[in-house]
Amino acid sequence: MSETPDQARTRRRWISLAEAVAVAGVIIGALTLWNNWSERRTAETERAQAAGEAAKRGRFTLKGSVAAEGKSVVLVKDEEHALDDVSVAFPTPLGIAVEDAVLHTIDSDWFAAPILKLTDGGADDRAGRLPVLVRYSYTDADGRHRDSGIFDVIWATRGRRLLGRELKITDFRLRQRGGSQKQLDALWAREKP
Repeated sequence: MSETPDQARTRRRWISLAEAVAVAGVIIGALTLWNNWSERRTAETERAQAAGEAAKRGRFTLKGSVAAEGKSVVLVKDEEHALDDVSVAFPTPLGIAVEDAVLHTIDSDWFAAPILKLTDGGADDRAGRLPVLVRYSYTDADGRHRDSGIFDVIWATRGRRLLGRELKITDFRLRQRGGSQKQLDALWAREKP
């Protein structure tokens, strides 16, 4: 049986139509694959951004500003984190008990006498840093959290005409997040005046 030219043309047309359907299927499959990959990538990016924002919102670093003409440090609160309990520990060799900063302030009266005693006999105008361990708790949208850090209370002494010398706080800086009394004592041993 031989094929007529019309039958051959019809057969070639069906092959071409079948090939066209196959190519269209491959294109549709490729577009579907690309769309799924693109959506997954967008979803992962959105999840990463949401996690980053949650971490940023949840992270709170205690800050303080010098107030009352250098007599105290006021611990700064922000709108998203309500500051609760705060306690301040000093280097053990100074013999200062742990102080509770009920009013969210660190007073120079807590440590002025030991620092003035250590620096007595030298120049009246001196400066230095006192490492302190601050433990605090705060509340945010995710609940209550506890944290701690070693901070430097930057101080300066100056002589007065009457009544000897006075100590003033000039700055308050975070040295490291976390910390322990042992680390605090080691820092003090390296930096004491």
